[in-house]
Amino acid sequence: MANITFKGNPVTLLGQEVKVGDTAPDFTVLANDLSPVTLADSKGSVRLISVVPSIDTGVCDAQTRRFNEEAASLSNVKVLTVSVDLPFAQKRWCGANGIENVQTVSDHRSLSFGEAYGVAIEELRLLARAVFVIDSNDKITYVEYVSEATDHPNYEGAIEAAKAAQ
Repeated sequence: MANITFKGNPVTLLGQEVKVGDTAPDFTVLANDLSPVTLADSKGSVRLISVVPSIDTGVCDAQTRRFNEEAASLSNVKVLTVSVDLPFAQKRWCGANGIENVQTVSDHRSLSFGEAYGVAIEELRLLARAVFVIDSNDKITYVEYVSEATDHPNYEGAIEAAKAAQ
């Protein structure tokens, strides 16, 4: 498993770490209207999945904004931001910040995504910062588990991987 810290303190990640070449595990998260969202809902598209601990914090805010900007120029790429924030908080944050190109989804109910992708932080019941790119055939083509959860991911690497997966 990836060695992840949160504010310098080691944390325990639940679930299985995924790797490039793996078939993407399915998951069920909640859209802002409380409807279920699964991997299969975006079958046939490239998916860039941005994982953040809490959308209402500085780095998470910047990460979601950056992928929102980049998503406008990525054709046939579905960009999801996953956190354990409540769907109502995600909807409020997106509306207040003009986020229209990224779909925010909540893993608060069962940590389905967090455990399937090995990013659920046991001690905090948050998700570790990570980015995954999944091609239209459900193969994982890019994985980044950010070693310090308060650091930024490699935006350029993720964007290039999403473009290459198209």
